[in-house]
Amino acid sequence: MNSRRNFIKKSTIAGAGITLTSNMAFGLATGPNNTEKINIGVIGVGLRGTNHLVNLLKRNDVHIGAICDIDPARIDIALKKIDEANQKKPRVFGKSDYDYRKLLELQEVEAVVIATPWLWHTRMAKDSMLAGKYTGIEVSAANTLEECWDLVNIHEQTGSHLMILENVNYRRDVLAVLNMVKQNVFGELVHFRCGYQHDLRAVKFNDGKKPYGGGVEFGEKAISEAKWRTQHSLLRNADVYPTHGLGPIAAMADINRGNRFVSLTSHASKPLGLHHYIVNHPQGGKNHPNAALKWKQGDVITTTIETAREETIIVTHDCNLPRPYSLGFRVQGVQGISEFDYHTKRIHIEGSTEGHGWEDMKKWLEQYDHPLWKKYGSSATKAGHGGIDFYIMNAFVESVKENTEPPMDAYDAAAWSAVTPLSELSIENNGEPQDFPDFTRGNWIKRLPYNWIKDTY
Repeated sequence: MNSRRNFIKKSTIAGAGITLTSNMAFGLATGPNNTEKINIGVIGVGLRGTNHLVNLLKRNDVHIGAICDIDPARIDIALKKIDEANQKKPRVFGKSDYDYRKLLELQEVEAVVIATPWLWHTRMAKDSMLAGKYTGIEVSAANTLEECWDLVNIHEQTGSHLMILENVNYRRDVLAVLNMVKQNVFGELVHFRCGYQHDLRAVKFNDGKKPYGGGVEFGEKAISEAKWRTQHSLLRNADVYPTHGLGPIAAMADINRGNRFVSLTSHASKPLGLHHYIVNHPQGGKNHPNAALKWKQGDVITTTIETAREETIIVTHDCNLPRPYSLGFRVQGVQGISEFDYHTKRIHIEGSTEGHGWEDMKKWLEQYDHPLWKKYGSSATKAGHGGIDFYIMNAFVESVKENTEPPMDAYDAAAWSAVTPLSELSIENNGEPQDFPDFTRGNWIKRLPYNWIKDTY
């Protein structure tokens, strides 16, 4: 382990700045196998962090060296999971909000997974990179443009790698369509659609008795995400959660690798959903204190992004109204179009699909099934979110082992997360266009796209 740690330290110093090439296939290592276990610390072992922990504990190349959470109940749950996996008890931190910094001081910890509330993501990731740790950060990675730049600047300053843990990029249908894009099924690309459309009212409010109790309390009276997530809807009118939809589309459009986001415009509907939920809930009503709150976030936020290659991307945020879950993907080019999600998968390819109708995508998804799913699908489906959580942790661990650029890096974390502050500015100014910063400082022109398809794992 010492030999690899010395190698990482030396190569980190030598590799500071932007990596222009990659021998990675979606984050899976192509270099020499390393039989040593990597020592990982997990900061934040709530519902999401525990999910990552469980998947890491299933691997024989990982040791959980430390965990951190300010909630003692979550620490107890995590320790039980570690004990059940027959791993040695890790170092435990969480006596205060900044106790995670003591975890980062541990020299034996080589990599860190951060799964905490949004406002802590950037500050923890900065501290982690400054401590020389290979850092995995949950979505969204940043809340402000300053934080977006912080992620890029600290990465370039230290050479420490940052991976945004966007698991939707590994969905089976997403990877199959990415395969189709790379094999030019749709021809030159013109337009995309995506979003995060998910009824989260029962998550944002609960009765304090169980995580998804579906009450009407939030903040200190609540538990889990209702402690912190709901506050964003009260105070921000922005697309606060863009990456689940935008991450997969950014990969298809080669964002930061031959293309980039140039500008956006955003608009928000009126905010009625959360108020309606409170006043009509059995635990709420017109006289409940939360019924008097003035919510700021529009129920449906629509953002249109322009790219350097003149494509357009429509991104939708819709989390405060009753609706089925959907990320609403559309990929459209000069030869055809696909619209796909859990509830519908349809395609039209000129010269292949009869007439002007839609065709079911089943045979297309089978034909272009990604090599990753062909190889690991049977074991991946046992992980969370239909298997994609296996792939995101696998990509992270293999990237750490080789100390190589991750498939979704600091520049991606910054660009995808920048939609939040830019949409907020655009909405405040009646849909005024907002320019995207070029987080690569011009290097998007020569950075090579990842070889997402080649089976080298």
